[in-house]
Amino acid sequence: MRSIWKGSIAFGLVNVPVKVYTATEDHDIRFHQVHAKDGGRIKYDRVCQVCGNSVQFADIDKAYTSPDGEQVVLTDEDFAKLPAAEKHEIPVLEFVPSDQIDPVLFDKSYYLEPDSTTPKAYQLLAATLERIDKTALVHFTLRQKTRLAALRVRDGVLVLQTLLWPDEVRAVEFPSLEDAPAPRPQELKMAETLVESMSGDFDPSEYTDEYQIELQKLLDEAIASGTGKVEPAAETEPAEQADAEVVDLVAALQRSLEASGRREATPAKPEKKTAAKKAAPRKAAAKTAASKTRKGA
Repeated sequence: MRSIWKGSIAFGLVNVPVKVYTATEDHDIRFHQVHAKDGGRIKYDRVCQVCGNSVQFADIDKAYTSPDGEQVVLTDEDFAKLPAAEKHEIPVLEFVPSDQIDPVLFDKSYYLEPDSTTPKAYQLLAATLERIDKTALVHFTLRQKTRLAALRVRDGVLVLQTLLWPDEVRAVEFPSLEDAPAPRPQELKMAETLVESMSGDFDPSEYTDEYQIELQKLLDEAIASGTGKVEPAAETEPAEQADAEVVDLVAALQRSLEASGRREATPAKPEKKTAAKKAAPRKAAAKTAASKTRKGA
């Protein structure tokens, strides 16, 4: 990894020199646009609408257009005049209980590496955050933009997670939920039983990005064919239509429990007993299939 920022955390009168690294990476397959007729790659030219000439990136400034149509052009020197936190300092503002930060506020994550021959201050801050089980709120300025961020510990390493400002999170009001009826006790009980049957410990390694895997397989097959194009898929029989919308939630929950290998202890109605008996021989197979589905989801 290559550091993208160097500076220090200001923890009271204590400075903690650090290097900042991007904590995540995108593995999505990238595409570029081509002419469908001959496969020629599409190029983009920055052309000025006034003089009609191509403009180099170094000669481009930023402009803002007001709702009334007025345009204001800002240069790098103008942005440098704006108030911002010290570009090479991460000041700690306060410490808050970790569970008070709504996960919807989290944005991007960064790893912090000690940038000192004696990382004692770094270790002290990390150990303190672990002991008190709190998160430090800090200011972090990157690429001329100051963000509020959360500083916490992950496996002994300080992690910085930028936060959205409160006005960046949309308020939500759905009229359809205002007069919605509350779930019935029987529905809640069966839903809890279903949740219990599907519960387990979170292990991210059990889950894979099936879309990217299949996309890469598609590309590899096209390359192996030597044509550079995907062969048309063979025609298949139309899939059976899914069941109509289930109105009775209890019936849907009962079917879900049977598919997961669990059955509600409360006796069901006679007609549902018959349906349950018919499904019994497939119970073990359904349980295995459900388990495999969750494993590779």
